[in-house]
Amino acid sequence: MAASRALVGIAARSLAEIDPDVTLPQYRTLVVLASRGPQRVVDIAAELRVAASTGTRMCERLVRKGLIRRSRPTTDRRVVRLTLTPAGRRLVEQVTINRREQLTATVTATADVWHPSVAPALRAFAAAAGEIPDDEWWLGWPQIVSRDHDEPDGG
Repeated sequence: MAASRALVGIAARSLAEIDPDVTLPQYRTLVVLASRGPQRVVDIAAELRVAASTGTRMCERLVRKGLIRRSRPTTDRRVVRLTLTPAGRRLVEQVTINRREQLTATVTATADVWHPSVAPALRAFAAAAGEIPDDEWWLGWPQIVSRDHDEPDGG
C-alpha cells in the first residue's frame, strides 16, 4: 500500500506541476484518449468505471478547457467521438515526461536494491490492470518519449 501511495503521489505531483487545474480523473480521461484514440463518452466512462453522466460532465469540463474536442464521423452523424486537441496532447506529453523524471529519480535513489526482474514484473502488473504498453498507444508514444529519453521501457 505504501508503494501504491507513493506512485499516486508522483502522479499527482507530476500533473499539479504542469496544470493544477486538471484533476487526476480528468487527466486519466486524457490518457485514455491518448492511448486508445477517439472514443465515445460511454467508452471513457466504462474505462474509468464511472457513471455515464459523470463521464459526460468530466468530458464537458475538458472541452471547455480546450483539451479535448467533439467530432462526428461522416459515416455516422449520430455518433460523437472525443479526441485530444493539440493542447491536450501536449499536456499528456509534458506530464508523462515529468512523471518519468520523478520515477527515474526515485528508482535511481534506490538502485542498489532493485532486482532485474522488477521491470518485467511491473509491465505484467500494468497489463493485468488493463494498461496499454507505451509502444501500442494510439498517439505513437515511443516517438514522443525518445525525443527526450534514450529508452522507453513501458514499465
